[in-house]
Amino acid sequence: MTTRRDVLLGAGAVVLGAFSAAAEPILTEDGFYREPWFIDSLLELADDLDAARQHGKRFAVLWELRGCPYCKETHFVNFARPDIAEFVRANFDILQLNLIGARKVTDFDGEELSEKQLAAKYGIRFTPTIQFFPEDAETLKGLPPAKREVIRIPGYLKPDDFLAVFRYVQQKRYASKTFREFLRSERHP
Repeated sequence: MTTRRDVLLGAGAVVLGAFSAAAEPILTEDGFYREPWFIDSLLELADDLDAARQHGKRFAVLWELRGCPYCKETHFVNFARPDIAEFVRANFDILQLNLIGARKVTDFDGEELSEKQLAAKYGIRFTPTIQFFPEDAETLKGLPPAKREVIRIPGYLKPDDFLAVFRYVQQKRYASKTFREFLRSERHP
């Protein structure tokens, strides 16, 4: 099934494909750093999740705040590492949202809220925060917001642990292990 996002953004994929995974982040007019491979979105979360799944990727939302030093570090330290940028770009569609933003976002349950209201609905209090969602948007409609994520990164993580969370989600290890168990098994096989 082709989503509206696919139709509208298909040409943009060709342009974005020209950027390397570890390209410099772009400073946007609203003061945010943005990776050139982050998705452009119509801000309909279910459509974004479905599009990610159709492309063999997982969907995540990255919450940031203008002037946040740890948000900047996420871009200039974590995503600057080629192994991290390449893994995340190949396996995830990342939607960047503003913790106090006013853009209208349609949540999985169809509710339309401002970014700020959506952040409050999900209990997002720190930046950067990354929310990771399951692969099927349909199952999320009836769940309360606190039960929709498979894991979240609440704040800045050093690069190795940051990458480990993305591997944990991509490998669907959350179905059988806590993140701590996953880390222990990765570090001491």
